[in-house]
Amino acid sequence: MISKKVEQALNDQIKLEAQSSQFYLAMASWAETQGFNGISTFLYTHSDEERMHMLKLVKFLNERGGTAIIPQLEAPPVEFQSINYVFEELLDHEVMVTQSINNVVDVCLNEKDYTTHNFMQWYVSEQIEEEALARTINDKLKMIGTDKGGLYLFDRDLESLAGTANDAV
Repeated sequence: MISKKVEQALNDQIKLEAQSSQFYLAMASWAETQGFNGISTFLYTHSDEERMHMLKLVKFLNERGGTAIIPQLEAPPVEFQSINYVFEELLDHEVMVTQSINNVVDVCLNEKDYTTHNFMQWYVSEQIEEEALARTINDKLKMIGTDKGGLYLFDRDLESLAGTANDAV
């Protein structure tokens, strides 16, 4: 049986993962309307991944005797200032998700719930990859600067990266 504190921490993480999925979905939709098909494909894939992270938590919590609560979500933004802004926001968001996952791990340790702690290690590793990818993308965008040709190639490269991520899932 899972403790109420761990159950609450997992439900908070479920909400955050669902909110992340919606946030990236809004980014993807905006990028698509701006003509960035590669970036939108990448972000649609990222949105799907966040939803899968949420579902994994829901199933785990229910299987452990807790009750997963499917949350009401806040509406994400509709407009974004620029592609650079989108990926800066994405990085900031991933850093916040990492902090939240670390909080869940801390609650697990305090509650001596080593089973959930072990389960959460997948999320800890996943966040290392998510943050590294977001930082790499932001670094590339800084190198491109205002070069429209560079942005075109970046858009095309992200489309192939999204295709590779889909094959891995």
